[in-house]
Amino acid sequence: MVRPNDSHLDPDELRAVEKRAQALLNRASAWNRFPTPVDDILSAANLTVAPSSLFDPIQLFSFLQHKAAEAKVRLTSAVKKILGLYDSSENLIHIDDTVVKTKQSFLKLHETGHHEIPYHKKLFTIFQDSETTLSPDVANLFEREANNFARFILFQGDTFSRMAADAEVGIKAPMALAKKFGASVYASTREYARTHPQPCLVYILDPVELGPGCDSHAVVRRLQASPSFAYQFAMPAETEINIAHPLWSVIPLDARKMTSPRSFQIRDKNGSQHECLAEAFKTPFNILILVHTVKEITSQTVIF
Repeated sequence: MVRPNDSHLDPDELRAVEKRAQALLNRASAWNRFPTPVDDILSAANLTVAPSSLFDPIQLFSFLQHKAAEAKVRLTSAVKKILGLYDSSENLIHIDDTVVKTKQSFLKLHETGHHEIPYHKKLFTIFQDSETTLSPDVANLFEREANNFARFILFQGDTFSRMAADAEVGIKAPMALAKKFGASVYASTREYARTHPQPCLVYILDPVELGPGCDSHAVVRRLQASPSFAYQFAMPAETEINIAHPLWSVIPLDARKMTSPRSFQIRDKNGSQHECLAEAFKTPFNILILVHTVKEITSQTVIF
């Protein structure tokens, strides 16, 4: 099933979060420094990363014993994902150091968001000392706000999007920028689609599940569209890409990590057809397919 948008905020909420992130970038003098200096940003926030990973089973058990109320507040995040945790009482963040470095960077900035957004820190401090827990709706909002804080810091406001707009359209652009900013290809490709001025769409697929006959498929995990794509085209409704889908041929199925661009056509909301290019990159965890428009046409060919 396609997952809901994990970073959607109302405009006012987004502006408030980005204002806090911008202030921290200023305090850390982090603008136009590459890769984004995460350690300096944490220092400017007066935050420390725990020297030993909390997510070692023995460490986690000890933490839960001594902070039972806090465990309730963050139980979903700390146990379900086992990736990151913010301890507001000690200005300390715990990060699972077994995940890749680029993921650790995002996690550090996500937990920093909880620290820097005043009402996050205040509520976490209150709930650590009580039996009260955050409601699911509030917890979900806090996670989405922390995600946006992290992406604003990591991609230095609109610095990433300006560089992406100046590059040739294609999946190699976010891959190159990922290395420059110290981000993952996954996060960079989403940011690329989220902010690009041209109509483009990223399919984020789970690894291919091979089966007999027509059973081979890849589940659609997320979709990320540029604003112009969302305005002009209907969002795809499929929940998987199987061998009958026109995009199946784009998926790297052998040892290759990338496929060259393939031409397709899609119809916009007004019924006009557009030539598009699709190309894919395979990570150890996901398959990313970037689709971007080339030109409007009138001929009838394959529609997906």
